[in-house]
Amino acid sequence: MNIYRTVMRETKLKNFHNFLMGKGGGCVPSKKKVPSTLDDQLVARDAPIPVEEEGAKAETNAAAETAAPPPAAKLKIFIVFYSMYGHVEGLARRMKKGVDGVDGLEGVLYRVPETLSAEVLDQMKAPPKAEGIPEITAAELATADGLLFGFPTRYGSMAAQMKAFFDTTGQLWNEQKLAGKPAGFFVSTGTQGGGQETTAWTAITQLAHHGMLFVPIGYTFGAGMFKMDSIRGGTPYGAGVFAGDGSRQPTETELALAEHQGKYMASVVKRLSEG
Repeated sequence: MNIYRTVMRETKLKNFHNFLMGKGGGCVPSKKKVPSTLDDQLVARDAPIPVEEEGAKAETNAAAETAAPPPAAKLKIFIVFYSMYGHVEGLARRMKKGVDGVDGLEGVLYRVPETLSAEVLDQMKAPPKAEGIPEITAAELATADGLLFGFPTRYGSMAAQMKAFFDTTGQLWNEQKLAGKPAGFFVSTGTQGGGQETTAWTAITQLAHHGMLFVPIGYTFGAGMFKMDSIRGGTPYGAGVFAGDGSRQPTETELALAEHQGKYMASVVKRLSEG
């Protein structure tokens, strides 16, 4: 009996010792385990998920791109011309270069309809019209922000083809669709006394009846307007070229003046659009 009691007492002491040392499922944690607190569990639970964060950024960027305003449409200057032998067309193409050189502006080339028959043009030895430049209708003029009209002279005034085109603008006049639009002229004449100035200023009547704003270039071309060492077309009214018998082509000075007029008109249209 005493032996039994001794064995039981030693067994209890051993179990109690194991309990204190964390063996056998006691409440004292093992030295090999890392304690996990409630705060750690909450942090782990609330931590952001990287994939969702990337997705959120992508959605934010997409929303920003969607909200970005579209680029502003360019102001358009229509360069409307009639050219039988190509001299006025040469000025028009160079004039477009000047317009396009101004930020936010675009020059658009148009030709007016021909009124002469193919047989007559052939007898006059007029070359075929260059492709790529469309004919304009009167109604399209209303969509321009500015206008530059080019034509050769006929006895000191505009050629019949350009006058015929202006005669189709009656509905625009009736509705005052062109009122307030800036416009200018450039011309071609056969000789120095053939109408470089009169061809332009007699055309001003067309603008006046439409209420348009005539924009001459004055002497803004600078020293080029005063050169006397060579024959040069162009006046304060606008660019010009001497065609002679048709074989003479525009000089670099005449083309440079046309480019300047395009740039000058573009700057005027831009200032007017800014209010």
